[in-house]
Amino acid sequence: MDQYIIYLGFFIAAYAVIANDVIQTLGTFIASNSGVKWWLLWAFAGSILTLTLVYGWYVNVGDVSYGRLSGIPLPDSMPWWYLLAPISLLVITRFGIPASTTFMILSVFSSSQLIEKMILKSVLGYSLAFVSAFVLYLLITKKFESPASIRLMDKKKQKPYWLVAQWFSTGFLWSQWLIQDFANIYVFLPRSLSVYELIVSLGLILLIMAYIFNVKGGKIQSIVNQKSNTQHIRSATIIDACYGLLLLFFTTINTIPMSTTWAFIGILAGREIAISYRLKKDELNKTYRIIVKDFAKVNIGLFVSILIAYFIQFLKG
Repeated sequence: MDQYIIYLGFFIAAYAVIANDVIQTLGTFIASNSGVKWWLLWAFAGSILTLTLVYGWYVNVGDVSYGRLSGIPLPDSMPWWYLLAPISLLVITRFGIPASTTFMILSVFSSSQLIEKMILKSVLGYSLAFVSAFVLYLLITKKFESPASIRLMDKKKQKPYWLVAQWFSTGFLWSQWLIQDFANIYVFLPRSLSVYELIVSLGLILLIMAYIFNVKGGKIQSIVNQKSNTQHIRSATIIDACYGLLLLFFTTINTIPMSTTWAFIGILAGREIAISYRLKKDELNKTYRIIVKDFAKVNIGLFVSILIAYFIQFLKG
C-alpha cells in the first residue's frame, strides 16, 4: 500500500507544484511570448529543467533536492493521509489560488521547529522582495514602464538584445526556482534516487509541463496578466532577473526550504505600488486592493497547510 501512496503522492505533488508555481518563473515568459508556439517554449524550459535535475542528481549523489530534504527524512511508513496535502494543493490550484507549495507539501513531513524556520525565511523573502522591487521600480519606472516607453516596445521595433536577454533571464530564474522547489516535488520519493527513478520522474514532469504550456499557464496565469506591462519583453526580463537574483541569494544562505510564492508575490507587489506611485497615483487604492487580494490568496495555502499538518500529526498519534 505504501508504494502506491508514494507514487501517487509524487504524481499529484509534481502536477500541483508545477501548475501552481509556474507563474512565478514562467508566467511573464508565457505572457510576453504569447505568439510563440507553445512547444518551443516547453522545449526551452524542459531542457533547463533536465540539466538542473540531472546535474543536482550527479553532484549530490542522487539527491535532486540540492540538500533541501536533508532535514526531512522519508517516513518509514506512508499511510493514505499523506495524500491530503498534495490533493488539497491540487484543488486550490484548480481554483486559481497561488498557494505556497512549500508549506502545503513539506509541512506534512516536517517537524514544528523546521516549519517555524521555513515561515521565518519565507517572511524574510517576501519583505526583501517587496522592498527591493519597490526601490528598483521607483528608479526605473519612468524610463522603462511609462506609456511612451512601452509604445516603443512593439515587437516589430523591439531591439534583438532584449529578446535574447529575456530568454537568458528566464533560464536563469527557472534554474534557481527548480533548485528551491525540487524538494516540494520529490519529497515523496527516496532521498537518493536510482537512475531508473530519475528517468521516470523526469519524463513525468516533462509531460506535466507540456500540458501546462499547452494551456498557457491555466487559471493562475491571470495573477501575472493583470499586472502592469507584464506582456512586454523588457518588463518581463527585468522581473525575471530580479526574482532570479533574489532566489540565488537565498540559495546561498542555507538549505532550509522557503516559499518562493511569497517572494514572487512580494516582487509583484513592490513593483506595482512603485509603478502606480510614479505614473498612476490616482489608481493607488485600486493597486492596494489587488495586492491585498493576492496576499490573502497566498495565505490561504499557509492556513490550509498548517491545518493539514496538525491533522496528520493527530492521526499519527
